[in-house]
Amino acid sequence: MPSQYGQFCPVAKAMELLDERWTLLVVRELMLGSRHFNALRRGLPRMSPALLSKRLHTLVRAGVVERWADGNRVTYRLTEAGRELEPIVDALGRWGIRWIPELGDADLDPHLLMWEIHRNVDTEAVPDGRTVIQFCLPEPATARRWWLVIAPDGVDVCDVDPGFPVRVTVESDLRTLTRLWRGDVGWAEVLRSGAVVLRGEPQACRALPRWLRLIPVALTPRPGSPPLVATAALAQPG
Repeated sequence: MPSQYGQFCPVAKAMELLDERWTLLVVRELMLGSRHFNALRRGLPRMSPALLSKRLHTLVRAGVVERWADGNRVTYRLTEAGRELEPIVDALGRWGIRWIPELGDADLDPHLLMWEIHRNVDTEAVPDGRTVIQFCLPEPATARRWWLVIAPDGVDVCDVDPGFPVRVTVESDLRTLTRLWRGDVGWAEVLRSGAVVLRGEPQACRALPRWLRLIPVALTPRPGSPPLVATAALAQPG
């Protein structure tokens, strides 16, 4: 068990478990549908495997997460106690969007961003068959090209060309795309300014903002800012 506050206050008792670094982010990943160790790592790319194992062990022991083993395959799920944390994590996300809007360079991570984008695709809005979207970033040098492969059986994100025809190419920098997916700026604004450029099939370019849903807290109102429109006006290809 983590360090103790030595108080009978229920908030203090809860925080003895939850305020260790990464713990609530592990809960967030389980909320968002990650069920296996490797999927959890994809959503927490800067967390070491050893620390992830330790946090999962602590959460299982505390009754917040349950662990199921089927041969060599292990599945993690939130228990009733864990599911009761969902509105708390959601409220923290909305509070962070409203009151801590600044992003430093260290907060920008193309691996996490593309993982977020891939799991928020509205597959029902995408045409039947295979659709490939390429993302081109000017930096960082080692993670500049990404592909989303949307197929009837699911969505994959690749950092190596999968070899399929690309329907839409998205050109932008990492900070702009991150702010877009957080809802700090809207599609209409970044397309109008040229901060995001779409190239490819005109119909697909127009539909892209509807295919790529923003993170759940993106529409949270910000102090002093106009409400964000959920989807942009029809995008025009570059």
